[in-house]
Amino acid sequence: MNLRDLVYGLYARRVEGRLDHAQVPKHIGVILDGNRRWAKASGGTPEQGHKAGADKIQELLGWCAETDVEVVTLWMLSTDNLNRPEEQLVPLLGIIENAVRSLAADGRWRVNHVGTMDLLPSRTQSVLKEAEQATHANTGILVNVAVGYGGRQEIADAVRSLLLEHADRGTSFEELAEIVDVEHISEHLYTRGQPDPDLVIRTSGEQRLSGFMLWQSAHSEYYFCEVHWPAFRKVDFLRALRDYAARHRRYGT
Repeated sequence: MNLRDLVYGLYARRVEGRLDHAQVPKHIGVILDGNRRWAKASGGTPEQGHKAGADKIQELLGWCAETDVEVVTLWMLSTDNLNRPEEQLVPLLGIIENAVRSLAADGRWRVNHVGTMDLLPSRTQSVLKEAEQATHANTGILVNVAVGYGGRQEIADAVRSLLLEHADRGTSFEELAEIVDVEHISEHLYTRGQPDPDLVIRTSGEQRLSGFMLWQSAHSEYYFCEVHWPAFRKVDFLRALRDYAARHRRYGT
């Protein structure tokens, strides 16, 4: 361990020691951004960057478990990413599949897919479904793996599901227009039944959501971190929690 690591370790313990667990967010959404830029800066390939980013996930979940976080949503692949050239997409999907298998094999987490399953290759679909089934009874953190996910697509899918449900009931459009409200749509989201994210973290310095949990994040706090995802450290995570705890959430009041 060099001097820099020692200093960071001491600082992380200091921040953690002052952290009020009662103020920790229960649901954290994370936009895992900067894998390719990290790889380029370190002289590696994009594939190596994505692999390093996937390896960081278990560390993050360990930190979340230590601080009593209950739900973590990881944006691993957007619907826009599916338009990448095959030579980029195929290795990326393989890394994501391995990461999901690793989460399931860990034995602590409950894995839940959020996204449009039909847009994904059959092999990726199988890996996601198997992970969900294998971890269904686990009692640890609920880990939403957002693969093939887009916020606008989620809202469109929720509205479509709502319309189909009421069509099966024989509800007319006029009747549905009279009764539909925010809660009706929320009940058809990918994350239905879950609390909305209290905190959304995005790495790599970009200060936008890019379509991540557009509906659910209406009242979320945002934390933008300059560091690229593979280089994200425990001290960066603790700073995000400290920043969140210092904010007064008014919910529009």
